[in-house]
Amino acid sequence: MVQPSAFPATASPAKNWGYLGDTSPEHWSELSPEFQLCQTGQQQAPIDIAAATASESEQLQISYHPTSLSITNTLRTLQVNYAPGSFLTFQGETFQLLQFHFHHPSEHRLLGKSFDLEIHLVHRSPAGKLAVIGVFAQVGKFNSTLKPIWDAMPAQPGKVEKNTLINAAQLLPPDRAEKGTALHHSFQHQFYKYRGSLTTPPCTENVLWFVMTQPIEVSAEQVQQFAALFPLNARPIQARGDRVIKQSL
Repeated sequence: MVQPSAFPATASPAKNWGYLGDTSPEHWSELSPEFQLCQTGQQQAPIDIAAATASESEQLQISYHPTSLSITNTLRTLQVNYAPGSFLTFQGETFQLLQFHFHHPSEHRLLGKSFDLEIHLVHRSPAGKLAVIGVFAQVGKFNSTLKPIWDAMPAQPGKVEKNTLINAAQLLPPDRAEKGTALHHSFQHQFYKYRGSLTTPPCTENVLWFVMTQPIEVSAEQVQQFAALFPLNARPIQARGDRVIKQSL
């Protein structure tokens, strides 16, 4: 299981892996014995979510709170570290939000479609299990939630900390199915669920993935600003195999 010291950055930040040339994804397994799952694993991510094979009746319970902005340019992505106290609960198991980061273009695809960005919100349970929420972002209106993050974006590897408060809940898709009475409301995010892996070395498996069905919007300028630092930081699509993909009801 992934140890706290090995996550949530990029699992093995000291290793020389990347997205182009001799360190690109097709070579990851050659770069270190620790990276063998990147080639031999049977539950690798990302995948093309072509169709759901079953329904998921359980809903996500998300309780995120604002945190001070702590942002790191890791050489491979832009990562926002999250203060303790924000959680995802699914089927009675609770996972704490550790960090979120960005990929350009999206790593997952939906019915063959790729998106301009993908946000990964990474969580870990007390037992060390990992759960990731994937949120697609497509070009549209300016995203005000990203503005303080983009304004503080480090152009060089390193960390920037600001007193600015951000809330990861505002990065989730706004179109949620509302259920309940006037006195009690519950918002149910629509998602696809499957068992996968980290999308970066060491490609650890048995990661619980929740990929939101609806994208959020970002401006073309926001995509261009990220792409100027990270022109390509997306792992190619992996074989789905016989894995079950469930879609929330």
